[in-house]
Amino acid sequence: MFYTLFNYLEQFNFPGARLMDYITFRSGAALLLSLFIALVFGRKIIDRLQKMQVGEIIRNLGLEGQMKKTGTPTMGGIIIIVATLVPCLLVGNLTNVYMILMLVATVWLGCLGFADDYLKMRKHNKDGMSGRFKIVGQVGLGLIVGLTMMLSPDIVMRQNHEVTNITTNEVEEIVYESHNIKSTQTTIPFVKENNFDYASLTKWMGDHAATGGWILFIIVTIFVITATSNGANLTDGLDGLATGCSAIIAVALAIMAYLGGSIVYSSYLNIMYIPGSEELVVFCAAFIGALVGFLWYNAFPAQVFMGDTGSLTIGGIIAVLAILIHKELLVPLLCAIFFVEDVSVMIQVAYFKYTKRKTGVGKRVFKMTPLHHHFQKQGNAGIDAIIQKPLAAIPESKIVTRFWIVCIFLAVITFVTLKIR
Repeated sequence: MFYTLFNYLEQFNFPGARLMDYITFRSGAALLLSLFIALVFGRKIIDRLQKMQVGEIIRNLGLEGQMKKTGTPTMGGIIIIVATLVPCLLVGNLTNVYMILMLVATVWLGCLGFADDYLKMRKHNKDGMSGRFKIVGQVGLGLIVGLTMMLSPDIVMRQNHEVTNITTNEVEEIVYESHNIKSTQTTIPFVKENNFDYASLTKWMGDHAATGGWILFIIVTIFVITATSNGANLTDGLDGLATGCSAIIAVALAIMAYLGGSIVYSSYLNIMYIPGSEELVVFCAAFIGALVGFLWYNAFPAQVFMGDTGSLTIGGIIAVLAILIHKELLVPLLCAIFFVEDVSVMIQVAYFKYTKRKTGVGKRVFKMTPLHHHFQKQGNAGIDAIIQKPLAAIPESKIVTRFWIVCIFLAVITFVTLKIR
């Protein structure tokens, strides 16, 4: 709204109207606005949730301090969603296809998570919505994002090429194609120019190789959105854990979006240039501010939980952000915390079923899953036999802080891998 208004005022030489042309200014404004909304209106939303008796249903799993959380307001993800959307609507470019897709993804997954939390509250059932319906919703968003990227003429890129001196065999400059192209290329580490084209895997389709590449890209998009969204959902088990990790990941994605949206920095760093994607920095700034503001109330001991309203949404937002800037294949490293949480549950369930079928008694690899509960729980599990020492319970706040440190380390490593070619 303000972006359009200031663009109109610019033709009258209105003082300060050109500020809205700068991504850095609008990003800073979005960050401050979202932080303000989350801190000020977040308190009001929490009070409202308490009056509505929207409390978390806690099952006694034998974890220290667990039952004290009973009745803590949930569905606090509403704070994150509102604090992200409002600044984007105010200072974002609402004609930009990247911004539109991010707003759609936020509302889409916010509604999906809200429906899940509502069913939990209404039925007083911890399980809430059937997992199949969640998957359908996530697949639906993956199709929307993938097909839009395939069909929209505004989503393009320019491929980077190295110009090498024949005599010295050194790179003299980075050259971009003179025109924008539709491409299924994405960024991967450890290779020259960091580019990989999905269509290279469908060359066997001949004239339809490009179409096959887009189909493969859409399948990857669906998988990344589903896995990341569910991973964030599983990670949301300790006070501030999912919120802090997501904020760190969002900062990394904001930097990538800023660099990839600038032809100057793209050329300097030898990465693909994505025209228009710089608008995602404004969204990222609002998202980061919303997460930090929510963390004010969600840090140990939490005054509010985000619920599936928040966890499904933030995971989906991170996935769509990575996909739009062609960094989806870096997500397994950048968001390794989420995927480890996912995999720990799969391993636990599979091993328990296997041992029960073979011996009649189900055994566990971890004391409890998702993985963060393994460190929180006192006792032994199959994994303890490997290290020959029972793992003692670790205080919740220490587990969260250590996971944040690991997440920062993963973000740094993600950037470093792009320079190793």
